[in-house]
Amino acid sequence: MLLNYKYFAKVYYALFLLLAIILVGTIGFMVVEGWSFFDSFYMTIITVSTVGFNEVQELSEAGKLFTALLIITSFGIFAYAVTAITSYIVGGEYKQYFQEYKALKTAENMEKHTIVCGYGRVGKQAAHDLKFYKKNFVVIESKEEITLDRRFSEIPFVKGDSTDDQVLIRANIKSAAALITCLPKDADNLFVVLSARELNPKLKIISRASSYSSMRKLRIAGADNVIMPDTVGGAHMASLVVTPDMMEFMDLIKVSGKAAVNLEEIAFQDLPEEMKFITIGELQEKSQSGCNVIGYRSEDGEYTINPDSEQKIVPNSKLFVLGNPEQIKKLNTVLGI
Repeated sequence: MLLNYKYFAKVYYALFLLLAIILVGTIGFMVVEGWSFFDSFYMTIITVSTVGFNEVQELSEAGKLFTALLIITSFGIFAYAVTAITSYIVGGEYKQYFQEYKALKTAENMEKHTIVCGYGRVGKQAAHDLKFYKKNFVVIESKEEITLDRRFSEIPFVKGDSTDDQVLIRANIKSAAALITCLPKDADNLFVVLSARELNPKLKIISRASSYSSMRKLRIAGADNVIMPDTVGGAHMASLVVTPDMMEFMDLIKVSGKAAVNLEEIAFQDLPEEMKFITIGELQEKSQSGCNVIGYRSEDGEYTINPDSEQKIVPNSKLFVLGNPEQIKKLNTVLGI
């Protein structure tokens, strides 16, 4: 796991300078005055820290000169070291390090998770919906004022530039199932799509686009879906004028977190032996869940709206069902999902 050690750099530098001046002072007293290591070390400590104790032994002329030079040299170094270490602890920089460590450790242990690139207006909404559905996800964000904001403490952030391959690797892209890139610039999204597709050829990639000309390029680069938020938002508002009741109903069953009825998809991959090639009618009779099957997607990617009860469910197909959470849970239990 690659960590950003910038939080430790200042402390490491301060400690190095402090240890260096102590080492020089100790060796200097041993050479100039011929004292033992312990006496030389003790004399160096009380000199560097400027506590004002008496000398351990009488100093020679050369020893007094060396002590004066040591005081002049060490005074600034000691003050810098104390300031650096104090600001690291009091200023909360150590918390930033552990926060980043925790996020990276979380991403490292994730499998089949989603990576969200950018925590702006679109990325925030995507993360909110993934969290509502209790999906594992990690957010890549370059702005420190966002990654360190306590309001987002429950969001696993990986700080860095999404266009950097190493940052994507830190987000464990090779074990991820999907990537959503919501960066404001289409060129950056294009770069992320290219890098992500190379790092994980099986990854499902969803990209934001700001212009129609970018949509084709993003698809060529490897994006499975390209969304234009402004267009989608405008179309939704127009639909509220043309068909207001239908749109309000659709909003009710979408990812709002408040609806008693939800529209969900159920994927069939590793079906139990007794469930293979069962029909939709047999499934509904067996589960008694009360869910309404309103759509079917075959393993070849063909969609059927309002499928017949005789439609067989084959591996790698999907059902789209309408029901309340309890009904959907009951159906999943029968399927062993």
